[in-house]
Amino acid sequence: MAPNRNYTRYTWFVFVFVFIVILAGGVVRTTQSGMGCPDWPTCFGRWIPPTDASQLPPDYEKYLRQQDIDHTFNAYHTWIEYINRLLGALLGVFILIHLVWTYRLFFKTRRSLFFLSLFLLLATGFQGWLGKKVVDANLAVVKITTHMLVALLIAAIPVLILQKLKGTKTAVPRSLKSITVLALLLTIIQIVLGTEVREQVDEISRELMYGSREQWVGRLDKWFLIHRSFSWLVAVAGLYLFIRTRSFPLLRSNGLLVLLMVITGVGAGLLMNFFSVPAFAQPTHLMAASILCISLFALRLKMK
Repeated sequence: MAPNRNYTRYTWFVFVFVFIVILAGGVVRTTQSGMGCPDWPTCFGRWIPPTDASQLPPDYEKYLRQQDIDHTFNAYHTWIEYINRLLGALLGVFILIHLVWTYRLFFKTRRSLFFLSLFLLLATGFQGWLGKKVVDANLAVVKITTHMLVALLIAAIPVLILQKLKGTKTAVPRSLKSITVLALLLTIIQIVLGTEVREQVDEISRELMYGSREQWVGRLDKWFLIHRSFSWLVAVAGLYLFIRTRSFPLLRSNGLLVLLMVITGVGAGLLMNFFSVPAFAQPTHLMAASILCISLFALRLKMK
């Protein structure tokens, strides 16, 4: 039992590290550091980024011309983006270890776990390739949205592996399962809408030289209104699930986490709406939405 217990703990570690990488991506966006390294996989043509303009290569202007966020060298932006990339690379290494471990433990007895771990590695590799495309396209919004959805898929796979290892499910009414799926779909739509709003915020902040935050929300278009309206649908669904899951002991913690993430996400959204988009609220909003999405997925997996 010890190898399986250690494997389960390591799978939890991989799952948590996925969210560390997602949080790092949120910090990159919040600090407008998305093009801090304007090339990929190197950064200004170097494997170790410069810390000062004097360390830039002679042809560095060709890199700066690609940027929409900052047309001068900014070591702060460069290293935030570089650390984000390092965390992504570390995640790939951790997942490769997970694949080898899964092969050794389960390939002959529970092959589905091996294929899930293999898919996890392939999805992470695709995410790295997609990261390059995001840089090449200068943070094109469609590619950013895809990047976010793939990150959620990567986070969902360890949850599925953990549920298969545990195997415990709770019988619930069909209506509860349906509402859970509906809440999950609404949350995914909300996240997609949120990436559109984030892109608009980036454009507006650039136009205002990253100042005058009190004007940012007022200049957003219909996508923000749709995103804001959808948040209340997600909130109602989350509250409903919290109330309904109180009757099922094995689901209570999941229902409570759903409610907490709804409150956190809506609270961060209200802060951005009424208090001029404080920087800390953006990654908080992103993390709450991401955890909510995976919490709903985990909740559904526990139902039969």
